[in-house]
Amino acid sequence: MANRIEEPSFDVIKSYDDFEVRRYVDTVQARVQTSSRGGGAASGGFRRVAGYIFGGNAQQTSIAMTAPVSMWEEDGSSWLAFTMPSAYSLESLPPPNDEGVRLVPHAGSTVAVMRFSGRNTPGKGDRVEQKLRAAMEREGYQPVGPGVLALYDNPWTTLPFLRRNELHIEIVTS
Repeated sequence: MANRIEEPSFDVIKSYDDFEVRRYVDTVQARVQTSSRGGGAASGGFRRVAGYIFGGNAQQTSIAMTAPVSMWEEDGSSWLAFTMPSAYSLESLPPPNDEGVRLVPHAGSTVAVMRFSGRNTPGKGDRVEQKLRAAMEREGYQPVGPGVLALYDNPWTTLPFLRRNELHIEIVTS
């Protein structure tokens, strides 16, 4: 039996035909700044964070891979992040050898989520984000912050039509 890759825990708050609202728990992320969300820049960011979890840290410890890989643009910067396994706290993670890899607490949040499959391109991500924002508006949700692309499958070994991708947008909660 194959090992299941850990994903951040969440509760589904409400489901609609085209999206759902989820409440995620607090996590820790290993993040890198990239030059853009797509293509080679994202791949370079992935290699840097993967280097950290595969032993490129002060303790030369391997850390289990998790899903998804998250990418977003915020305040003029592009970011790529891995969520660390739930067994780790910020304090228990070994410091990265790469100064560009940042360990960051990520507060739990309520997000609207739209699933899609296929290849990830910036244009496709933008179209999915527009659809999700329109669906959120239709249902009365107010977005907070950027759209976050969440990629769950290995793009080199998973056929495009089988890939699980999601677009997350945090929403205002009362």
